[in-house]
Amino acid sequence: MGILSTIMGFLGFGVGIGIGLVIGYYLFIYYQPTDVKDPVIRPLVEQDSKTLQRLLPEIPFWVKNPDYDRVDWLNKFIENMWPYLDKVRYCALLCSIIFRDQLLTDQCSQAICKTVKTIAEPIIAEQIPKYKIESVEFQALTLGSLPPTFQGMKVYTTEEKELIMELSLKWAANPNITIAVKAFGLRATVVDLQVFALPRITLKPLVPSFPCFAKILVSLMEKPHVDFGLKLLGADAMSIPGLYRFVQELIKDQIANMYLWPKTLEVPIMDPAKAMKRPVGILSVKVLKAMKLKKKDLLGGADPYVKLKLTEDKLPAKKTTVKHNNLNPEWNEEFNVVVKDPQSQALEFNVYDWEQVGKHDKMGMNVIPLKDLTSDEPKVMTLDLLKNMNPNDAQNEKSRGQLVLEVMYKPFKDDEIPNDTDDPNAVQKAPDGTPDGGGLLVVIVHEAQDLEGKHHTNPSVRILFRGEEKRTKPVKKNRDPRWEEEFQFMLEEPPTNERLHVEVVSTSSRMGLLHPKENLGYVDISLTDVVSNKRINERYHLIDSKNGRIQVELQWRTSS
Repeated sequence: MGILSTIMGFLGFGVGIGIGLVIGYYLFIYYQPTDVKDPVIRPLVEQDSKTLQRLLPEIPFWVKNPDYDRVDWLNKFIENMWPYLDKVRYCALLCSIIFRDQLLTDQCSQAICKTVKTIAEPIIAEQIPKYKIESVEFQALTLGSLPPTFQGMKVYTTEEKELIMELSLKWAANPNITIAVKAFGLRATVVDLQVFALPRITLKPLVPSFPCFAKILVSLMEKPHVDFGLKLLGADAMSIPGLYRFVQELIKDQIANMYLWPKTLEVPIMDPAKAMKRPVGILSVKVLKAMKLKKKDLLGGADPYVKLKLTEDKLPAKKTTVKHNNLNPEWNEEFNVVVKDPQSQALEFNVYDWEQVGKHDKMGMNVIPLKDLTSDEPKVMTLDLLKNMNPNDAQNEKSRGQLVLEVMYKPFKDDEIPNDTDDPNAVQKAPDGTPDGGGLLVVIVHEAQDLEGKHHTNPSVRILFRGEEKRTKPVKKNRDPRWEEEFQFMLEEPPTNERLHVEVVSTSSRMGLLHPKENLGYVDISLTDVVSNKRINERYHLIDSKNGRIQVELQWRTSS
């Protein structure tokens, strides 16, 4: 009976399955559901921005944000340079050619890997005490063969001496990063690194020395996405349940705490004092005499005088007195000039023959490199006068006379060097004697753009305040003049509800013209903000001018 029941059970199971398959096939083929609707197809132009970003997550940043620019040229440059940037020897060679300075060469050649270590090591050092680990060290750190790509760049325009850029960075890398954990003798290797970030890079202050900026400031505008694999004892530790998300969130939070805007990572590039060309010493020059000068005048004499100045210096040249009808003059006149870079600057002197009418004739010249001088040691030098500084010019072999100078370079001591490089935007205190409750209003006229006169464009700036007038020097035939002139008004009370009148005028350089003076535009600046903020630096559109603009900086200096 038991065997018969078993056989009947198998038959019933088989028959049931067969009947079920037939019924299911019939329903699948012939049954049509009534609640199914056709999908709605909408053109992409009708979708909102969030829907498009969800449908197309890999849209480049410059497409999603119109104020970001494409940087295909930068990606191509990095792609070609990447194999060499990861090799310290080649990078050191490149940096030594560019900077010609050992300190800057070392900083440049190790900058990328050193920056990675600088960011990672404080995070690791803060966390390892929780897990009884003595130390974690990098045994190997290379960046791999896959360069980062930039999805877009946004550049901010400010009136300060700085350049601000925001970059959309994506980097799917294959680095070789080996970390040694001292407590357990373990070695971990980071693989398959992915970094998505939106850094803000500020180059400041901008300076006239290569590479044209003194510091790099890096901040993150949002929490970065960091994903990687971690090989430990031959296995991927990130596959442990719960560990992957814990490590990701930990890294995001730690990096955000350190570098999320407004916090910054500061990378010094140059010494600010050297970069800003601050004074570092005084050069004392005593013009003693000249000997055997050549005749220039028709009557067989000469009226010599000496002009001297430092190269790379915009200040007017120093002049001696004129010694009339003398080919062996003696001056014994002393001058002091400020030195900003003794390694590159040189003392240049020219001897001229004074003429009452017409151009003064040049009798000869020469230079003294400051790097050849010993500090705090006076040196008397007798130098031959040359036609020019071209060593291949045959005319320099001709005798033109000699000039005798006594020079001494006095470098400043550490406590004598002006200490105003920390914050170029800081407002100085008012000088002694400033009235209590009052202050010093400083007006700095920087530059103007797109000025246009009907008959001439020789712009100068006229400043009117409380009946007092000040003027800049005119710049001839220039629609984009630059003045960089400073004016001061001593006030007994803050000018809270007053205005400063700034007017750009053009004066003809020709006599007898029908239109000797022309107004190129003006602006009235409210002084309320400068009193409350201590400093403003803005670019103003000129009234009665089509496109003219002027940049004016205002400072309110008080004794407190």
